[in-house]
Amino acid sequence: MAKIKFGTDGWRAIVGEDFTEVNVELVARAIAKYVYETYGIEKEIIIGYDPRNMADVFSKLTVEIISGYGFKVSYSSRVVPTPVLAYCAKHRNACAVMFTASHNPPEYLGIKFIPDYAGPATKEITDKLEENLGQSFTTDKAGKEYNTTDFSKEYYEHIEKLIDFEAIKNAGINIIFDGLYSASIGYFDTLLKDHGIRFESMNMVHDVNFGGGMPEPKPKYMADLIEKIKGLKNTVGFANDGDADRFGVINEDGEYVTPNEIIAILLKHLKENKKLSGCLVKTVGASLMLDKVAEKTGVEVVETAVGFKHVGQAMRENDCLIGGEESGGLSIKGHIPEKDGLLANLLVLEAMAYWKKPLVELQKELREFVGCEFVNDRVDFKLSDRSGINVVIDKIAEIKSAGGFELKKTDRKDGIKIYLGDNSWVLARPSGTEPLLRIYFESDSKENLKRLQDDILARIK
Repeated sequence: MAKIKFGTDGWRAIVGEDFTEVNVELVARAIAKYVYETYGIEKEIIIGYDPRNMADVFSKLTVEIISGYGFKVSYSSRVVPTPVLAYCAKHRNACAVMFTASHNPPEYLGIKFIPDYAGPATKEITDKLEENLGQSFTTDKAGKEYNTTDFSKEYYEHIEKLIDFEAIKNAGINIIFDGLYSASIGYFDTLLKDHGIRFESMNMVHDVNFGGGMPEPKPKYMADLIEKIKGLKNTVGFANDGDADRFGVINEDGEYVTPNEIIAILLKHLKENKKLSGCLVKTVGASLMLDKVAEKTGVEVVETAVGFKHVGQAMRENDCLIGGEESGGLSIKGHIPEKDGLLANLLVLEAMAYWKKPLVELQKELREFVGCEFVNDRVDFKLSDRSGINVVIDKIAEIKSAGGFELKKTDRKDGIKIYLGDNSWVLARPSGTEPLLRIYFESDSKENLKRLQDDILARIK
């Protein structure tokens, strides 16, 4: 049996190598055992898949295995975004199994187990799933039947309670939706159409190779969208990753708007325009800009390790207004403790509509509100084993000054984070989904960031 390990967001592997029929069956039976022992045979299990290669085939195999134990199983009738399936888990008080590898390269596929609270499974749960691998069990309720379901209606009815579609429609914003060959196709565009919101679209087919790029809404994979917006006036662009739980936003100048900026703008929007209360949940890798916006708006900050399973857990444990991470995931009060790229896109449009301002203007006002600009970067290193990762983390832990900044404090919440000066920090942590060491940098100017980055990288290389 190949090593099956659940990371920060499920188990992922390359199709045909470790992601095989044998291993999928092991995981499916481990999930069934966990649900049976935790909730009982009456617990509904809903199953969905994104557009990836073999996702439909492996998900159907899982439906047959789990329904065979006698569980009530509902299977998505089409490609479905992770947040749609997750919401339906909460709405139905069900558990969910999602076949996706999110933003990973096209050759990967993965399985996410989503408990009935509709957020990522905690480590305690995934540890139990791993413990169940290869263990047999039986139930006293044999079966094989399952329902085929379109989960969109339940989700749409809920989103209409969270978003002011009429305000967006009346704002007359010029919108381009880049489907990016992802699961958001047939969902985000449908929400806009159903509410009479005009938009243009591109890359609106499901493609297992994601158009030859990556299923990730980053500038280099949205080059066509950026070029199109640069040739137009007063137009914003939106895209999502492979399973639509992350967002990518392009402003009217054809510039990528960082997730940190989006979360900060939406925090102000929810607090000032919608008069909502609650704390901000952010990861240790998110920008200090968020802390400054929270301070100025009177919002408490709860900081977690990197990974939305930590954000989601903190959202469940606190009265949370908005939770977000620097990699493009967020959710809000009244929704689910799982990242939702469809909701994020809609919230940006709603903020623009309420303030009656273009996105570039909201970004400018954000910088003025905070009092400085924050610049971020991340460098990833492939290392052969854990010992190499620990060597780098230990080296950074010894730093007392870097880039002309003195050490202020150290945080061991996730890897090692050192705060330097008033507005600079460095974080080194291992990826939870790939064999990588990620090093994050932030400072208050491009010059300071480069000086800090050059200094740190010279020391660890």
